[in-house]
Formats: sequence, structure tokens, C-alpha cells
Amino acid sequence: MLIRSLVLAITLISSTYATNIKVALAANVGYAIDDLKKEFHKLYPNHKIKITLSGSGKLFAQIKHGASYDIFLSANMQYPKRLYKDGIAISKPTVYAQGGLALFSVNRLDLSQGIKILKSNTIRKIALANPKTAPYGKAAMEVIKNSGYYKKLKSKFIYGESISQTLIYTLQAADIGIVAKSALFSSRMKKYKQQKDWIEVDSRLYTPIDQGMVILKNGENNRGVKDFYNFILSKKGKTILQRFGYIVK
Repeated sequence: MLIRSLVLAITLISSTYATNIKVALAANVGYAIDDLKKEFHKLYPNHKIKITLSGSGKLFAQIKHGASYDIFLSANMQYPKRLYKDGIAISKPTVYAQGGLALFSVNRLDLSQGIKILKSNTIRKIALANPKTAPYGKAAMEVIKNSGYYKKLKSKFIYGESISQTLIYTLQAADIGIVAKSALFSSRMKKYKQQKDWIEVDSRLYTPIDQGMVILKNGENNRGVKDFYNFILSKKGKTILQRFGYIVK
């Protein structure tokens, strides 16, 4: 009888801390999220995570218009800072990772040329994320402008709504793309090799992509949200992000 009572008590305590966590997630982190969720659930098996994956600009607009997300992992710090300033986020924006860009092509191009290859006459379509809404697109445009190639190349651009759509365009429609380096560490992309199919873009050509995270008002009293927030910043969370090519501190 005593054992049954203890089991019941433990079950009731566990269910008390079972929560649903609604995460607004920048598209570039989508490649790492399965591994992050798997490790998180080892620690917190009762918490359920619902992911909405999109461009940071789109997620920001949804949050501003009342979307009931609990936590926002953006591709840069701009949107979390604005949400915190407006009182929609309750935690100060913190950098959870720093992202990087890569030049990627399935066409076996001579990538040893670096960014100069974009000027080649054999390159007719260049995929990049929309710089107006996607932080990785903004960084890609910085690369092109800082290289002095914008006027020559602007007619070749095809824009993805997010960095994940940009990867699809690069795989299916473009000759080359400027993509999130993290995408190239996902299981489906491991067949593509660095220096052969992709190279890192010189980080001196664009502003560092500090990716920001905030807890939103909707998640203020949700224990699971705080657990997920702390996990992303934990050693285990950072190790997974590093595995996907991010820089973490």
C-alpha cells in the first residue's frame, strides 16, 4: 500500500511539471533542433516542445501581432532586442550562438576562388535569403556589397523566404548559394564535403551573426520554458550547436 502511494505521489509530481513549450525558431537552427530536442527530453521527459520554424523577420512580425509563442530563438539580436524594448519579451536578449555563412553548390565548381567565383559567367543564378526579413540574407548581401560585386550580380539573385528555403533553391534551382553553414552539418547534407562542395565565407566580409534568444510574456510562468532556455545555454546545448558549425561562448 505504501509503495503504491509513493508511486502515485511521484506520478502526480511529475505531471505537475509536464508543460507544453511553444518555440518560435529561426530557420537556420532547424538543422540542429532534432538533436537539441532529443537531449532535452532525456533531462525533461515530461515537457513537450512545439516548434514553429520560419525566418526571424516573419516570426518577429507574428509575435508583434500576438502569436502565443513562449520563447523566441532568432537568427540575430535585432528582433529580440526590439521585443524586449516593447515589453513583449521578459528576459534580456542573450546570445546563444554565432552563425556563419558558406558558399555551396552541387555543380562541382572551383570553390578555391572564394567569393570571386560569383562573378563567373558560368554562374547564372545565385540563391540567398531575403535580406529584408532574414538575418542570414542580410549578412549575405553584406558579403556581396563589401566585395564590390552588387551591381554586377544583382540580376542573378533568387531570394529564399528563409535560409532553409534558400538551401532548397541552392539544391534545385541555383548554380550556387550563400547558405547557413549549420545546414551543411545536418544528416541529409553530410554527403557534401567542405572544400569540394562548400567553403566558408570569409567572416571579415560580414557583421558577426550573433543569434539572440528571449523568453516571451506568454512563457513567463511556464517552468518548461525556463528549463529549455537554460538547456540551450548549458554545456550540453552548446556542444550540440558546436557540432552544427556554430560558435558558442
